[in-house]
Amino acid sequence: MTERNVGPILAFDTSTAAFAAAILDKGRILGDMQSLAERNHSVHVITHIKQLMEQCGVTSSDVGAIAVGSGPGSYTGMRIAVAAAKTLAWVWGKPLIGVSSLEAIAYGGWHHAAGVQLGTASASGAGTGEDWILPIMDARRGQVYTGGYAMSASGEWSGFAADGVRLMHDWVDRIAGEAAQQQGQVKRIWVIGDLALHREEAERLQALCGANRSGAEVHLLQYELEGCAVAWLGRERLLKGEIADTHGLTPNYTQLAEAEVNLRAKQQGEAKS
Repeated sequence: MTERNVGPILAFDTSTAAFAAAILDKGRILGDMQSLAERNHSVHVITHIKQLMEQCGVTSSDVGAIAVGSGPGSYTGMRIAVAAAKTLAWVWGKPLIGVSSLEAIAYGGWHHAAGVQLGTASASGAGTGEDWILPIMDARRGQVYTGGYAMSASGEWSGFAADGVRLMHDWVDRIAGEAAQQQGQVKRIWVIGDLALHREEAERLQALCGANRSGAEVHLLQYELEGCAVAWLGRERLLKGEIADTHGLTPNYTQLAEAEVNLRAKQQGEAKS
């Protein structure tokens, strides 16, 4: 698929407390929306999508593809977004693209912090060394949903650590150790996302990288996921032909919801008795 025959991309995500959506067409964001739904996405998701499409003058027949944030994140939120995207893709007969919600936080947050417009040629900066971007969402009990992404000095975006649930303390130790082993090849490390409960550990990463003389500057950015980042990442996947199975796409849960964990533990206990 080429840029010329890609129609408007409708992108949205409900993996966090915010509903984030955008419509991207021919390298330009036609409109975006960010609404704090307080975990009540099921009531508003279709209404918000309809409002955004009307504002942009885009109809269902105009839409070229649907990109959806598939998590990790809120268990219920992920299910709502993916279910809505699968339904619209099936009813409208449009390609469906799944995008990591964490990658969208990393991608959008890094461009915002670096002052680089989404969709334009970007790089970690002059000279050698790359930027590491660590997106985080709170997963309770000292844990975070996180992954590792990188922007090279030449502007190449990649991932180096899979999305997952990690103890923030252990994640900080791992990143500090790996940055030290890179012997100055990592120029900057960005901790981006939900810092409210994890700022102390993020600041410890700053101290560790300073103490071990890794050469990496550590920056912290409180950032809410934006629909435009989901749209741009979805566009790249669409152009590469990375289209999801409309009926088979599932959220990236990374771990069972607490209720399901408790239920399984109860069932196992009953089986043993």
